[in-house]
Amino acid sequence: MSEAAFEEVSVLSSIYCGEGEFQLIQQSAQDGLLVQINSTVGGERGLDVRLLFHLHPRYPSCPPAVSVSSTGLSRTQCHNIRQKLLDQAAALPPEPMVHQLVEWLQCVEVTENCRGGEEEEGREREKEEEWTAVLSLDHIRSRSRYTGLLERWTQQLQLSGRLLLGRSILVILQGARPNIKEFCRLLRTVKVDVDSSGKKCKERMMKVLTESPTSSPGGHGLQGFVVTNYESLPELTATFQEINMTDVYQQIRPSLRD
Repeated sequence: MSEAAFEEVSVLSSIYCGEGEFQLIQQSAQDGLLVQINSTVGGERGLDVRLLFHLHPRYPSCPPAVSVSSTGLSRTQCHNIRQKLLDQAAALPPEPMVHQLVEWLQCVEVTENCRGGEEEEGREREKEEEWTAVLSLDHIRSRSRYTGLLERWTQQLQLSGRLLLGRSILVILQGARPNIKEFCRLLRTVKVDVDSSGKKCKERMMKVLTESPTSSPGGHGLQGFVVTNYESLPELTATFQEINMTDVYQQIRPSLRD
């Protein structure tokens, strides 16, 4: 990571110093920094939004990846706001920009088309019912390439995800069911890794361990895409407890390697 990125994170923690405003979720020389900022959108009638900025190891030479969530906006509305942030980031010079993006978003007016009425949002929520799936991967040899593709696909498909690396390699996904199915299709058809001889290969051994509607939408705490390493089954159990998915863990436990 660049020194500029670390300096920016330090400044952000000082600016967004209120309770729950700022959190450094992940710091890795290989995967970069994952920063969460709770802010608002919509000018004077601001709506609370949770922003996740993934600062890649090459940041700020490349713009950050962004995830947006809000209890006051639908998934489509969050997607539209995210796209506006990405467009704004792409238009800025390659220098630290997270604070500038957050300030810019606070002044963006949320139109009626963007907010919609209660009936419209109700229909949209029904159409976009949230599902949770856990996938099992056979191996990851080229970690940088593999994790980079997984993160890109979750962003493109508006999914939240967590990659758990240990004796069993698991991917937890949350989002619209058609998007989860498309993610699985990409895993099986795109050359995501390399085999023992170094040749690029597809993930033909991927298994779907469980897939079902999220029992309490919004209650499970997946945001963005996070990579977590674990050393033992107790650590893996604790990870599922941390994200309020103990019930999901019990479903997949028989399929895991001891």
